Amino acid sequence: MSWQNLQNENPALAQIGQKRLHSRVSYLATVQANGAPRVHPVTPIIGAGRLFVFMEPTSPKAKDIVRHGRYALHCGVEDNEGGGGEFYVWGNGHLVTDAATRALAVQASPYQPAGRYILFELDVDRARGTTYGEDGPIHQSWSA
Repeated sequence: MSWQNLQNENPALAQIGQKRLHSRVSYLATVQANGAPRVHPVTPIIGAGRLFVFMEPTSPKAKDIVRHGRYALHCGVEDNEGGGGEFYVWGNGHLVTDAATRALAVQASPYQPAGRYILFELDVDRARGTTYGEDGPIHQSWSA
């Protein structure tokens, strides 16, 4: 499922995700060949109803996604009280090689990706957002 499905089915949650993930440092968890988890900082890009990440072609996270596909992505938080809230998604990622999709990602990107960077689209199977108020946390979830 694409980010667009989340936007269509739960626009409030997608809006939290857009605010917490797009062009901000977030943490991508992947699965190593030996089954162990690996966590990497990334800068997600949300545009045209899709979720993208660019990375160096030699990055271990790229090899993990090509090999296994599964990922989890969690936004950075601003302070110990969860300032701004939390947002995370799970799903499968895949390498994007077509020029039209790359152009969409570049256009949506807040920075100019280097020509050598490879592009992945992260499909969204599940999403969860948490905001913190005076009465405690408020959780929202979505599943494809």
